[in-house]
Amino acid sequence: MTEATRRERLRAETERDIRRQARALLVEHGRDAVTLRAIARELGVTAPALYRYYDSREDLLLRLADDICTDLARELDADLLGLPEDDVTAQVYAVCRGFRRWGLGHPQEFALVFASADAQIGSCEAGAAGQVGDQFGRVFLRVAGRLIAAHPPAPGLDADVPAELHADLAAFRQVLVTTVHEQGVEVDEGVLTLGVVYRITQSWVRLYGHVALEVFGRFPFAVADPEPLFDSMLADLLGDMGLPARR
Repeated sequence: MTEATRRERLRAETERDIRRQARALLVEHGRDAVTLRAIARELGVTAPALYRYYDSREDLLLRLADDICTDLARELDADLLGLPEDDVTAQVYAVCRGFRRWGLGHPQEFALVFASADAQIGSCEAGAAGQVGDQFGRVFLRVAGRLIAAHPPAPGLDADVPAELHADLAAFRQVLVTTVHEQGVEVDEGVLTLGVVYRITQSWVRLYGHVALEVFGRFPFAVADPEPLFDSMLADLLGDMGLPARR
């Protein structure tokens, strides 16, 4: 091992140690507790020494968010293992339920990545191509692509798409087409109309909204068991796209 390679390995190990400590502070005390001074204290170094590895606290949080998205994507991929490739509905349920389970089990990580005012950090949503969380978004889009390929939506979904959204949806459509194809899913681009993209966007908004309300305890009324409500929503989402639903 050359001296340069050894330095690179030691630097990579130190960066991982810093992020592990940052994540421990996040999980135990929340985002505000993740400071370079607190991390340095736990690692037994000076705070200025950490600037050799991260430009700022925001840079560290960005890298931490990327780690979190990677872990989430890995967990969702594990949920898909063993499911029949042709049972796409089961895959949709597995990924959506897995996202909910992860959010409820990791509220501080969810808050950092999915409820951050920082646009760079808070971009782990499906379709955030080129940003933090690409790996997580690709899991969702891969399954969405399979679903559409296996069950092309009925025509006529474009009729109720607000005209004000056409340009934004057209841009997002290109992200969908590129990402789905990169995942090895062949989808006829003609099937991905603005109406279909609109339904996909609405589905993500409803899925995220339900999980966020649960994670932050913000349901407008007391719900002893939100799981049936969540599963009913998933069935409605599939039905809205004219696709088979199974609970």
